[in-house]
Amino acid sequence: MEGVTGRVHSFESFGTLDGPGVRFVVFLQGCPLRCRYCHNPDTWELGGGMEISSAEVVGKIESCRNFIRSGGVTLSGGEPLMQPEFARDILERCARAGFHTALDTAGSVPLERSRPVIDRADLLLLDIKALDPALCRELTGRDNRNTLATLDYCEETARPVWIRHVLVPGFTLLRERLEELAAFLKPYRCIRRIDLLPYHKLGAYKWEQLRLTDTLRDVPEPSQAEIQMAEALFGLN
Repeated sequence: MEGVTGRVHSFESFGTLDGPGVRFVVFLQGCPLRCRYCHNPDTWELGGGMEISSAEVVGKIESCRNFIRSGGVTLSGGEPLMQPEFARDILERCARAGFHTALDTAGSVPLERSRPVIDRADLLLLDIKALDPALCRELTGRDNRNTLATLDYCEETARPVWIRHVLVPGFTLLRERLEELAAFLKPYRCIRRIDLLPYHKLGAYKWEQLRLTDTLRDVPEPSQAEIQMAEALFGLN
C-alpha cells in the first residue's frame, strides 16, 4: 500500500538536534509563516520539494533502522502540519514499525486540522516564536494563537513537549520578554525541556539565492553573556 502522497524538501539520516537520540529527520515542504530569521526559506512554498508517498518515506526510514534504534523519527519542515494527512500517515506507519516519533512544529495550523497529527506523535518539539502576539506578527507574519492553542491541547492530553525559542537580539532576547515567557511556561506539566536557540546567520546565503530581503541583516548573533542571561532566567544553567 503506497499510502498518502505529499511533498518533502529533504531528509537527514543522522540528526542529533531534533529529539532524543539519533533521529531520521523528514523535512516536509510548505510553511504558512515567514520568519525573518528562517534558515530554510526554500521550504516555504507548498509546491516545492519532491513528491513522494508516505510508504516510500517510511521505506527510507526503515533502511536506517540500525542507526536510529536509540532515537527515532522526527517530522520537521517547513511546517509539517501544512500536510496533515501525509504527516499523520507517516507517523502511523512509523508507530507500527516501532519507531519513536517526534513532530517539530510551530503549531501554526488550527487545531481542527492539526489535532489528528498531534495525537499520533510521541513528542512535540514546539517552537514558540514570541509570547506577545504583536511581536510574533512582526517576526513571522502571523500571531501565536494557534501555537498557544497547540500547547494547551498538549497539556490537556498529557502529550510531552520540548519548547524551542529563538533568541533574537533586540526582539526576543530582552530580559523582560524572557521573564514573561518563563513565567507563562512554568505551570505547564507537559513541558519536559526548554531549548533556547541563539539566532544565527547560517541560512543567509539561501535568502540571497532566493532574492529575498533579509531584514535582520544588521542584527548581530547573541553574545555568550546574553545567552547565559537567558538560560539563567529559565533555570537552564
